[in-house]
Amino acid sequence: MGPTISLPLLVSPLKAYAISPTLARQDQRNWKVKMSNVTVCVRFRPLNSKERRINGDLTGIHSFDSESFVFKDEKEDVRFCFDKVFYSDSEQLDVYEFLASPIVEDVMSGLNGKILTYGQTGAGKAYSMEGQSILECDEHKKGLLQRVTDELFGFLRHPVDNKKFTIKMSMVEIYMEKVRDLFDLSKDNLPIKESKTRGIFISGATEITVTNSSEVQQCLSIGIANRAVGETQMNLTSSRSHCLYIFIVQHEERSRSGKFVLVDLAGSEKVEKTGAEGRLLEEAKTINKSLSALGNVINSLTSGKTNHVRYRDSKLTRFLQDALGGNSRTALLCCCSPSPLNASESLSTLRFGTRLKLIKSVQRSFPADDDSSISKQATSDSIISKQTTSDSIFQQDSYDIIVQ
Repeated sequence: MGPTISLPLLVSPLKAYAISPTLARQDQRNWKVKMSNVTVCVRFRPLNSKERRINGDLTGIHSFDSESFVFKDEKEDVRFCFDKVFYSDSEQLDVYEFLASPIVEDVMSGLNGKILTYGQTGAGKAYSMEGQSILECDEHKKGLLQRVTDELFGFLRHPVDNKKFTIKMSMVEIYMEKVRDLFDLSKDNLPIKESKTRGIFISGATEITVTNSSEVQQCLSIGIANRAVGETQMNLTSSRSHCLYIFIVQHEERSRSGKFVLVDLAGSEKVEKTGAEGRLLEEAKTINKSLSALGNVINSLTSGKTNHVRYRDSKLTRFLQDALGGNSRTALLCCCSPSPLNASESLSTLRFGTRLKLIKSVQRSFPADDDSSISKQATSDSIISKQTTSDSIFQQDSYDIIVQ
């Protein structure tokens, strides 16, 4: 077997698990505090017709179990380990129950949660997020969005201790570095702001109060129809923007709110593969630039070499600031092609996910105070693992490392 990747989750043939420092003490306001790593999962879609035509049923994956696998390309065999690996035969429900359901429970308790889908264009992000169709979709094929809303309103139908909730939703996209309201297209350049109680938020975005899953899906269908899409050689309906689905759960009796954001990131693109030109090419450049800014933020957070993280380099990283560096329970779904035809893009996605796994953040639920003042520290400090590794050698910094 070829060289192994020197990253924190698994270095062949040893497993390395990061054990967190002592949990952060309760704030003097007695806010609810949780600490967790970013949950990182991988999903391999089935081979498409083009991949089968060129390489038959050949894939670059050698699976070990539900958490680890070797990915092969022409130059190397790289072994990865994540919180969960969903192979091409995985079900939509499997992804939801592992990745999203625990975050829904946190949001209903007043904490914040975010789920990001990441990967090259055509890797299955939209299917994982929306299913086959946001409105016409059988139970088997429902995506994260439908299942999240079903569970949110399940809490409302069967409240614990007679707790009352109100749910509001917004939907925006970041297109060509402008934030557009997908429920009101006249709002095409909304500012991203930061407040004491709301953290990072989109100022002026339309908020719709919803009372059941059907209402949510009707709203989502309107927003999805307004998204910027384009046809490329990799994807007939390629998203040309990052889409943010935002749900605010207000706890009426406890004056506390939780926020659940699902982020469908536009796919990274290689122009020689997508054939983008003209307007599509300009969109691709902007997409790749914002994803590059996201990668730079991740590197800054995990390298331990700088105290300044450049969140403001793009609208995407600014909005994701509390997900990456502070007050949110965050999960990432890396969507990949299993084909050797897309090996370099899949390896890039997998390495991104492994890097993101190093981030550990503190979650606090906030009381619903006045939003007028800006907090000096609107989000809690993230606690970062700063290990640097070389082959199978681990150097411990902010974590105790157990190798077994």
